Amino acid sequence: MTFEQLAIFVAVAEREHLTNAAEAIHLTPSAVSSAIKNLEAYYGVELFHRVGRRIELTETGRSFLGEAKATLARVRSAELMLSELGGLQRGHLSLYASQTIASYWLPPLLMRFHSEYPGIELDLTIGNTRTVTEAVIDGAAELGFIEGEVDAPALSMKVVAQDALVIVVPPYHPWADGRQLTADDLTTGTSWVMREEGSGTRSEFENAVARLGASPRDLDVALVLPSNEAVLSAVGAGKSAAAISSAAARAYLGQGLLVQASFDLPARSFRLLRHKERHASKAAQTLEVMCKG
Repeated sequence: MTFEQLAIFVAVAEREHLTNAAEAIHLTPSAVSSAIKNLEAYYGVELFHRVGRRIELTETGRSFLGEAKATLARVRSAELMLSELGGLQRGHLSLYASQTIASYWLPPLLMRFHSEYPGIELDLTIGNTRTVTEAVIDGAAELGFIEGEVDAPALSMKVVAQDALVIVVPPYHPWADGRQLTADDLTTGTSWVMREEGSGTRSEFENAVARLGASPRDLDVALVLPSNEAVLSAVGAGKSAAAISSAAARAYLGQGLLVQASFDLPARSFRLLRHKERHASKAAQTLEVMCKG
């Protein structure tokens, strides 16, 4: 049984007239008659009485009409849903993002997306670079946003923004006087408050230290904390330094709670992750375009 056969049956049943039904659904009377005969023959039923030049529904036809109408309605509802999904009128988009991106860079973008496509439900989970990468690989997230780079051949990675890492210290720290620091100072001149293993902020800072010829293992790590806010709060209350996103530190620096030390760390990239072998929904494609804009 085809969708077209159902539509023809309903059109004829509602009018009990072949020619009128054919005109309504833009088919020839012979095509309509053939479709009805094929349906009856295939299932071994009689749906219409042929009374002279008239046709009337049989009891079987009357019983089947309700189900046929309901089936057509469900098909049209499914067509409408796909049309709405394709047109971004409704749907769901699952996202994972590392803390810095989720807290500072991504929210304005998500608000813009929501204002343009209010029918799309956005589900954002915050993690670190490692957990975000795993979520996209496993299919828990359609798109992921991370700081830095990861080794994940299954994923497509695109740079969507740049970010500056800065070193911050409390106002009474020796480095707060603006002296120009050297690479050796990083491993001998202070203790550090660090993000957890798997954090993009931590891995980018450790990579920068290594590129400067020092060993990250030589850093005097006083405390490891799981969020940017916790790191900033700890630095402000102690005598240690931290390497952190300038976006995360901006409010603390502006209020004089922390001071930026004089040492330039390399800029890092924010990257969008997507699985290479999974189909990207229309919502995901649209958000990806917005990220580049």
